[in-house]
Amino acid sequence: MRRMIEKTMLVILALAGSAGLVQVLLSFQEPEASSIAGIVQDEAGPVGGAIVRVQATNNYTTTSGDGSFVLGGLSTQAELTVTAWADGYWVGWTKASPGASNILITLKRYYTSDNPEYDWVSTEGTEGSKSCGHCMPGVYAEWEADAHSRSAVNPRFLTMYTGADMHGNRSPLTRYGSSRDYGRFPLPPTPSEAYYGPGYLLDFPETAGNCAACHAPAAAAKPGQAYAVHADKISGIATEGVFCEFCHKIGDVTLDPATDLPYDNMPGVLSMRLHRPEKGEELFFGPFDDVTRRVSYLPLQKQSAFCAPCHFGRFWGVQVYNSYGEWLVSPYSDPEKGKTCQDCHLPKTTNTTFALPEKGGVRRPVGCILSHRMPGADNVDLLQDTASLDMTAQRVGDRIKVDILVTNERAGHHIPTDHPARNILLVVSATDARGEKLKCLSNQFIPDWGGKGDAPDDYAGRPGKGYAKILEELWTEISPTAAYWRQIVLREDTRIPALATDVTHYEFDAPNDSGPITIAAKLIFRRAFKELARQKKWNITDILMEERRIVVQ
Repeated sequence: MRRMIEKTMLVILALAGSAGLVQVLLSFQEPEASSIAGIVQDEAGPVGGAIVRVQATNNYTTTSGDGSFVLGGLSTQAELTVTAWADGYWVGWTKASPGASNILITLKRYYTSDNPEYDWVSTEGTEGSKSCGHCMPGVYAEWEADAHSRSAVNPRFLTMYTGADMHGNRSPLTRYGSSRDYGRFPLPPTPSEAYYGPGYLLDFPETAGNCAACHAPAAAAKPGQAYAVHADKISGIATEGVFCEFCHKIGDVTLDPATDLPYDNMPGVLSMRLHRPEKGEELFFGPFDDVTRRVSYLPLQKQSAFCAPCHFGRFWGVQVYNSYGEWLVSPYSDPEKGKTCQDCHLPKTTNTTFALPEKGGVRRPVGCILSHRMPGADNVDLLQDTASLDMTAQRVGDRIKVDILVTNERAGHHIPTDHPARNILLVVSATDARGEKLKCLSNQFIPDWGGKGDAPDDYAGRPGKGYAKILEELWTEISPTAAYWRQIVLREDTRIPALATDVTHYEFDAPNDSGPITIAAKLIFRRAFKELARQKKWNITDILMEERRIVVQ
């Protein structure tokens, strides 16, 4: 055995021609039968700090400055796949059996250029992300069911962009007034004309806006197109929104080092460093450092900063989108005790493979593979696991006094977050033994945007509270608004930060002969303000997040 190792070393030395490598190999000791030893190098010599791993296991080590490594603790005599990765390189690999001491893994640097004319993946006669489904049907099915796959064709997004409703009825173009001091400014809709809600193209019909920078990044990533893509006219793979290959071609994001936030004028793709290949090259970034097919490991994919470019946005000096910034200032951003966006929105699964075995997939420990369903604002389970609702009540003379606590227990950002039309309602009621509602004596009521009218889900004026970011259009004074491309101001922000508790107090008139009093409270999430949803004919339903009920004698 020893003689065979020495012969192998001589061959390697002759090929390497490196004095440093000579010294490393001469210092080798024959490993135990349960270990593998070797060197990681590139074309220039040894690579220190590389991660060397028995593929698909937690058994790994890091190379010394001279590129050497020893992997111990091997419990099998079967041939293993040993991988190596370092920043800036594709994953390298080789086959070896326990006891081997002559392992040599050569890493190759990946290209650092970006080809903006690259045609996104098309394989086996299948266009776009569906081609990924040939090897990863489960992952593809999860992504297909996720909102990211529909970001470019989401009807709520498109109707807000065009100014139409779900039936294609379009509001009139915006009328403008003028002032000697302020120039041109928008006017409110004319009451006598049919109105189907706001739309970017109603205000700026000659421009495209920057919506595609996040919603249709493949189109916006072409040279000079970030502010030129009409979101209602995209085609091809751009209609897949945030698709598989796009995310796995992102190699870095640009953040302001002073704030750790994106720059205001660099939304979406403008803050992303893409690695689109030239002909004959290929590169995917992934969350594993041991995938042996055109892949490099990207730790950034496990960090919240990866999400920052599209989950942060400031318009007219007002912070509109900010789930990343909210996370950043919360306890969840603590690198030791916190959680990342991915911990909640790419949760661990019980799957043991992400690629089919017949397509080269290897079995991994449970908990390694993350869900690409990416639960968010449309996921009932996630919403019902976000907040807690607690209350106490007591009779004081002829009144019932109630304290209600709403705690943002598990969201790493404010609730609700991101799109400014999202809102949460706390609805409170008190009824006597006959089922008659008691009069609320306190000044704690749901605002008008909770829905004015007689419908069961019109909650305006009822005891409770609304949680939302309230934007107002500066000139038309429409509030709340989700038309943040207009000049806006922030009038109120009642949302609940991560791990914070909001407390409200209520008093109800309860004569002593009213019998047992039932206090009920429920927390409701809405994707949009009720009036906006009515204008756009969006078929969205309330989601019950929490509900509590107590009886006071």
